[in-house]
Amino acid sequence: MPHPVRRRLVLLPVVAVALSGLAVVAWLRRRFVVVAVSGDSMRPSFRTGDRVLVRRIPARRVRVGEVVVIEAPRPRNHQPGPERKWHIKRVAAVGDDPVPAPVADAPALRNADRVPSGHLVVLGDNPGSSLDSRQRGFVPADRVLGVVLRRLPPENR
Repeated sequence: MPHPVRRRLVLLPVVAVALSGLAVVAWLRRRFVVVAVSGDSMRPSFRTGDRVLVRRIPARRVRVGEVVVIEAPRPRNHQPGPERKWHIKRVAAVGDDPVPAPVADAPALRNADRVPSGHLVVLGDNPGSSLDSRQRGFVPADRVLGVVLRRLPPENR
C-alpha cells in the first residue's frame, strides 16, 4: 500500500495542472466566443450557418471596417429575460467621426453631421436585406460583444 504522504505528493501536481487548465478555459471563455450567423444581411461575406470566432473587446477599441457582433435592439414591449439576440455588421464610423457620406441621407441619420461619442454607425454588406444604422440610427457602443476574427470551419454533424 502506498505511503499517504507519497500519494499526496503525486496528487498535488495533478491537481495543479487541472486547476491551471480550468483557469485557461475560463480565461478563453471570457475572451472569445463562437457565434452562429443567421440571415442575409452580411452576404456575401457571411452566410446563414457560418460560425465566426469573436474576440470580446472594449467598444473603444473598435475600428472602422471591422466586422462586429452587437446586441440587437430590444423591442419596446420587450419582456425581461436571459435571451439576447445578436447582429453581425460592419463598422462604418465610430464616435466623433463624420457620418459617412453614403448613408448621411438615410432617414435615421439625416440630421446628424457627426457620430455621437460612445456610438457607432454599422451597416450590413447586403443593404437590401440589412436592418442597420440606415434604419435604426446610431448604435450605442456598449452593445458591442466583440470583433469577428475569422470564419470557423463547419461543424461535423
